Amino acid sequence: MQNNRNYFIAIALSVLIVLGWQYFIMGPRIEAQRVAEEARLAQQAQTTQAQTDTGAPAGSVSGNLPGSSAQATAETNREEAIGKSERVAIDTPALAGSINLSGARFDDLKLKEYRETVDPTSPIITLFNPADTKDGYFTELGYIAGENAGAVPGPSTPWTLAEGDKLTQATPVTLSFTNETGLTFLRKISVDEHYMFTVEDTIKNAGIAAASVAPYGRITRYNKPTTASVYVLHEGFLGIIGATGSLTEQKYGDVEEEAVTNEKATGGWIGVTDKYWAAALVPPQSIAYDSRFSHFTDGQPRYQADFKNDAVAVAPGQETSLKTLVFAGAKEVRVVNGYALDDSWFGTLFASLRGGNAADVQSYEVPRFDLLIDWGWFWFFTKPMFQLMDFFFRLVGNFGVAILLTTIVVKAIFFPLASKQYASMANMKRMQPKMEELKAKHGDDKMALQQAMMQLYKEEKINPVAGCWPVLLQIPVFFALYKVIYVTIEMRHAPFFGWIQDLSAPDPTTFINLFGLLPFEGPTFLHLGVWPIIMGITMWLQMRMNPTPPDPTQAMLFNWMPLIFTFMLGTFPAGLVIYWAWNNTLSIAQQSIIMKRQGAKIELFDNIKGMFRRKPAKTK
Repeated sequence: MQNNRNYFIAIALSVLIVLGWQYFIMGPRIEAQRVAEEARLAQQAQTTQAQTDTGAPAGSVSGNLPGSSAQATAETNREEAIGKSERVAIDTPALAGSINLSGARFDDLKLKEYRETVDPTSPIITLFNPADTKDGYFTELGYIAGENAGAVPGPSTPWTLAEGDKLTQATPVTLSFTNETGLTFLRKISVDEHYMFTVEDTIKNAGIAAASVAPYGRITRYNKPTTASVYVLHEGFLGIIGATGSLTEQKYGDVEEEAVTNEKATGGWIGVTDKYWAAALVPPQSIAYDSRFSHFTDGQPRYQADFKNDAVAVAPGQETSLKTLVFAGAKEVRVVNGYALDDSWFGTLFASLRGGNAADVQSYEVPRFDLLIDWGWFWFFTKPMFQLMDFFFRLVGNFGVAILLTTIVVKAIFFPLASKQYASMANMKRMQPKMEELKAKHGDDKMALQQAMMQLYKEEKINPVAGCWPVLLQIPVFFALYKVIYVTIEMRHAPFFGWIQDLSAPDPTTFINLFGLLPFEGPTFLHLGVWPIIMGITMWLQMRMNPTPPDPTQAMLFNWMPLIFTFMLGTFPAGLVIYWAWNNTLSIAQQSIIMKRQGAKIELFDNIKGMFRRKPAKTK
């Protein structure tokens, strides 16, 4: 029994350490994220002024990419910056904004389907901002001049609108630029109904000499996300370097210390990701390219992900074509997966779960583009969890209900194992009289008592730690669900019922102000909403299904754990707390049914009554 006691204590302490770390370290970080995000949104709503990045390109194919220098200019607010240049409007079901004809930059982009807060009247999300604003964030495609090339398109090239007047899902636009050597660049830009731009460049040489140019692309942003870094989520640079390459990730802080130059490759993509939004470049897939992730401090400080293809030659009287993809938008799972090249059995299986390869999402077969979403090391568990929840969401239209239905499926999957363990627990209850006899027989001889107990377990085929398994089985499900709720944009601002309007945020109520009746908010560490309290009650009831352990240490943990978990989960996303409460409720029902079938007494009410009985005084 000594070993069993230590085993129980080790399990409990391990869980407490993990949750304590979440509560005392991650809890304040999450709160800091919330405060910082509110400050950022308020600042953005006021359209504060800023600086610029001119980013002049180097003069040779082998030289540095644009971004090697930048000069600060006068501060300009967003509206003024947009109004200073000629533009082509962007208007699709998902996007609004414009393309800057100076440099053909994507530097004005808003996401129509997402708002800054749960308030439906709040501003829509702004992704890209012009270079001469404080929050400059843009994507640019251009060329570096080679032999006989002359002036080639770069950051400030004055493109001319040749065809079309507005970029929509159905109407592409074509830009043109001709230089002094007879090179003409025609750029056809199209966009789908979501977030993928296709940029097709045709280079025509009307000169008398062969010319060479090297395509480049860059994503430049001035500021890091205002949200604090969290261990479950990668924000920063990432990419698949090469068609068969593995995922490369670099945090902003690492790149600040030293730029990262990736190996030369053909195929793949590079990008910059935030929690819910991302920008990515897919270079021409048949030409080798160099790429890097950098931070520049000259002039306007800025972060940059860029690539430079090998030079391409265009003979006199000939032309060549290049295609680059630009992703800029929300990291919707269905959309991102639809863009990806995933012909594995796993991808095919879950494509069928989400209704085929999402017929309304054009497939671009970008290598492993689904990794734009941070599924984590245990993606093989996290992705199916989301796909199952998404499947139910498309049936019922509510992600909170989808979480409840997913929990039922998970419980059904683990039912055989849980049934076996609960049956073992029922056998232990039936053996209580024999255990008491052994205790009376061996008295203080703990070694003999332990040997007798183990022999009894062996004869009756009882697993003494059976009660731990149902809890331990919840841990991988718990963390997978936590990952899904925290990183997927589908959970952002997803309502449940009543006061829960955002499953990815903590329960907004708190007992400190009597759940909103009093006009103040208590400290974060005392934040405890209705759903965490419900979760704590269900956990307490579940633990009362079993008798209190005779060991004082185990009994103390047994009694205090529901209260500790209640406060721990107070700052967790509401969707996770709702899952835990519902899972506890199902476990109580499941255990009651199984133990009743095994002929064991359900001691829930007796144990609750026992808590309020006065204990007899010990006699000396």
